[in-house]
Amino acid sequence: MISLAPDAYHIPVLAAEVATLLAGAHSVLDGTLGGGGHSHLLLTQGASVTAIDRDPRAIAEARAQLADHERSGKFRPFLGNFSELESIVELRGELFDGVLLDLGVSSHQLDDQTRGFSFREGALLDMRMGSDAKQSAAELLNEAPDQQLMHLFREYADERKAPRLAREIVKRRATVPFATSDHLVNAIRGALGPRSGPGDFARIFQAIRIEVNDELGALERALPALRDRLTPGGAIVVIAYHSGEDRVVKHAFRDWSNPCTCPPRQPLCICGAVSLGDSVHRKAITASERELSTNPRSRSARLRAWRRAA
Repeated sequence: MISLAPDAYHIPVLAAEVATLLAGAHSVLDGTLGGGGHSHLLLTQGASVTAIDRDPRAIAEARAQLADHERSGKFRPFLGNFSELESIVELRGELFDGVLLDLGVSSHQLDDQTRGFSFREGALLDMRMGSDAKQSAAELLNEAPDQQLMHLFREYADERKAPRLAREIVKRRATVPFATSDHLVNAIRGALGPRSGPGDFARIFQAIRIEVNDELGALERALPALRDRLTPGGAIVVIAYHSGEDRVVKHAFRDWSNPCTCPPRQPLCICGAVSLGDSVHRKAITASERELSTNPRSRSARLRAWRRAA
């Protein structure tokens, strides 16, 4: 039976699927602690959970929610980025039976108007998930060359009018610097037309957040390092909400499952053609209609899992 903290502000996405995939794991690394929903779930299954988050507020909130588990030594929270696991001295060389990544922004961050993750009226354009982010969304919009803006809107938002939106931002910032969500929403409307709406705003805001936090780069760097922290038979579970994230995960799992792991341009196989492991599912898992009706955040979620060879 799945048990969730009744007062948790973050309803874990695809909780039943995560519980099944990591059932029996004695030690789990939750690389994206967020509101602590998944960590609480895993703790109730008997696992010891080591959790990481780059957001100090997330760490503080989760510690309050899971204080009993921390006192018992079953829950260990650390401030950090899952892409820089080696920087956490206490975890160097430690192996885990399972690894979980629930990517993207947490519900708590979206609801906090001071963080600037949503397009609510008057929200500050910050979007930094942690202090390790190099610049805020406002700084990016006010300083980035138009070519960089065009690239991120095209690649991360699949925006057909990316050049026009980039030019609109550069034109507007010359007179009034971008500071709040209103400035960005008005620029989007100016470039995409008066019929642009919440769906367009959400895509553009998400693209900027991905750039500010180097989310795809962090994921690409992290996956091989996290794979190497798995015990034999251990599983890594990743929940993605953006096609770019899901593509990175899909390709990584496919490559790891290939019997030959030599670099593509290497003329001769020297690895012995032994597969590192296998993807658990042929296709990504999505939320059921029942979950969609109770947790709208799960609508874009795609779960993939890979298990290391025993």
